[in-house]
Amino acid sequence: MSLPQERRLVTAVPGPRSQELLARKQAAVPQGIGTTLPVFITRAGGGVVEDIDGNSLIDFGAGIAVTNVGNAAPKVVERVSKQVADFTHTCFMVTPYESYVEVCEKLNELTPGDHDKRSFLVNSGAEAVENAVKIARHATGRQAVVVFDHGYHGRTLLTMTLTAKNMPYKHRFGPFAPEVYRVPLAYPFRGPSDAYEQAVDMIEKQIGAENVAAVLIEPIAGEGGFIVPERGFLPRIADFCKDNGIVFIADEVQTGFARTGDLFACEDEGVVPDLICTAKGIAGGLPLAAVTGRAEIMDKVHVGGLGGTYGGNPLACQAALAVLETIEAEDLVARARRIGEIMLPRLEAMRSRFPVIGDVRGRGAMIAIELVEPGTKTPNAAATQALVKACHAEGLLVLTAGTYGNVLRFLPPLVMPEHLLEEGLGILEKALGEL
Repeated sequence: MSLPQERRLVTAVPGPRSQELLARKQAAVPQGIGTTLPVFITRAGGGVVEDIDGNSLIDFGAGIAVTNVGNAAPKVVERVSKQVADFTHTCFMVTPYESYVEVCEKLNELTPGDHDKRSFLVNSGAEAVENAVKIARHATGRQAVVVFDHGYHGRTLLTMTLTAKNMPYKHRFGPFAPEVYRVPLAYPFRGPSDAYEQAVDMIEKQIGAENVAAVLIEPIAGEGGFIVPERGFLPRIADFCKDNGIVFIADEVQTGFARTGDLFACEDEGVVPDLICTAKGIAGGLPLAAVTGRAEIMDKVHVGGLGGTYGGNPLACQAALAVLETIEAEDLVARARRIGEIMLPRLEAMRSRFPVIGDVRGRGAMIAIELVEPGTKTPNAAATQALVKACHAEGLLVLTAGTYGNVLRFLPPLVMPEHLLEEGLGILEKALGEL
């Protein structure tokens, strides 16, 4: 890695050149495109991002869990550089190419379960989720789709409907898609304690299990606040689906590709989904996503019923193959676990010192803290924003999440050096002490 792995502040954050570019952005880009930290990046890799002013920031965001292998992983650069010189596009539906097939073969092999599988490639997580719902409806002949409180699945009409949170994802964008039903999620910090019983009761009484095409769930709720359901919840939901002929869809867009200390988060409890949606970490930053599932379900769809002009672009396919090589060669599954082993005890120690931290949770390198009014469980969004601002000023890039806007989520690249991880946690601890 040629980029120095160090935090370096040479100006205030954001610096003057970033502020100039921010003014240009505001004149050219609609305000609906928000920016967490308006520093304009010129280089990134390992555990840092370097901005146009020469500042080097510790990256606890990884482009929202995208650059698991780093922002310029050597294998990705090598494969993509070669491919871009050969050809950039033909459309797989017109004249196919081997790398698309290779990615699908790898996904069929690596995703949970040893059953016969099929995969196909699209551009984004939302597109993968939308196609999974299409496939489930087609295969079952049913229409209803069940999702969970605190879930996030995308910004298209259907996936926005599937998403739980109104602001900013759904506000004034209705009417929404029909036949989508929401049930409780097991949220250990906030409840309900009987989420599974409530969910099944609602499905059976309000929808009818025989009318449900699919149950869609994130194994760890991402935008909802990195909620790790209590153990047993996910397997019980999967078993309920199996008993009632319902397609069980795992949305592993944010949790996939070693992020949680398993290649896929479902593996933690041995859950085998019927369909699994992947994106984000799949291709090192190039736009790619996939739906992988049981062959008998995937093959139900008629020829021409699935596809898209750019889905499985050859550059992105080569990047995905490089990502999978890198995860294996560098044992990034173990690396994610190691990150969790460093972060969780440090954060728990902070929770014992700072009562503003109500909960510490996560697995592997997908970790969060939930901030509350001290002595209560009342969400503390104001403290969350103040903490984010303080971290950014000191050169630590952090992201928020949560239905109540009171969660800090940490998604360091899996290749981040440990000294940067420790330094970032030190910045966070100092900022907590100054709240």
